[in-house]
Amino acid sequence: MITRFEELDWQETPIGELMLRRRTEPAVGQEIYEVKLGDEYLMSSLFTVAEEELANLGLAAVVGDDLSVLVGGLGLGYTAVAALQDARVTSLTVIDRLGAVIGWHQRKLLPVSAELVDDARTTLVEDDFFTVMRSAPAEGGGGYSAILLDVDHSPRHQLDPTHADLYDAAGLRALDRHLATDGVFALWSDDPPDEEFMVELHAVFDDAVAHVVDFDNAVTGGTSSNTVYVARSRGAGVVSPDATAAHPGGEA
Repeated sequence: MITRFEELDWQETPIGELMLRRRTEPAVGQEIYEVKLGDEYLMSSLFTVAEEELANLGLAAVVGDDLSVLVGGLGLGYTAVAALQDARVTSLTVIDRLGAVIGWHQRKLLPVSAELVDDARTTLVEDDFFTVMRSAPAEGGGGYSAILLDVDHSPRHQLDPTHADLYDAAGLRALDRHLATDGVFALWSDDPPDEEFMVELHAVFDDAVAHVVDFDNAVTGGTSSNTVYVARSRGAGVVSPDATAAHPGGEA
């Protein structure tokens, strides 16, 4: 039996004080794991449906086999492990800016850590995902079948204001250079579908859609929702001549 709150790790990071803790949640009668950045809650193992659906919906849109997947943001690991459950995935690279988070999984502190790090397809990289996306792919690199991103709260609410440029058309074009032809970009958001962001997506990608993912909230006794955006590359970062035309839309 554990105490109500158990601090598993605390570290000072470039973006603030990072804490991993485990606690009991009376509403569900089980242990849950939480990550806090300063006074802000980042994530909880109590709610993982949308994080898993980021991988499921993103990879469902990818055609073909021998998939190379890039995950931006390791967190508690649920998106990455869900991606590994797709038998078509032959390599999974996860980039996280915080070495502390990678260390948690290497030390197998979290419920899915062993499943993640013991899989030979997995590579964990300490780097800034946003800096990597701004840079041109290395020769012989890139060409990912899917890029799955879960770092910020939403395109409008970033953990770091320097991330903001990824969510406009120019930033999305830079990201698109890292995708294979017909590769898929998928993004988790804590906010409802954002029509202005959909305009930016449609300027760069094809088949862009916003999926609303509902899940039971045992704490409130109701239903909560997140959004997963999924869009398909037009190929090699090439934008069609009518890319500046707005095509708002989405799936509610």
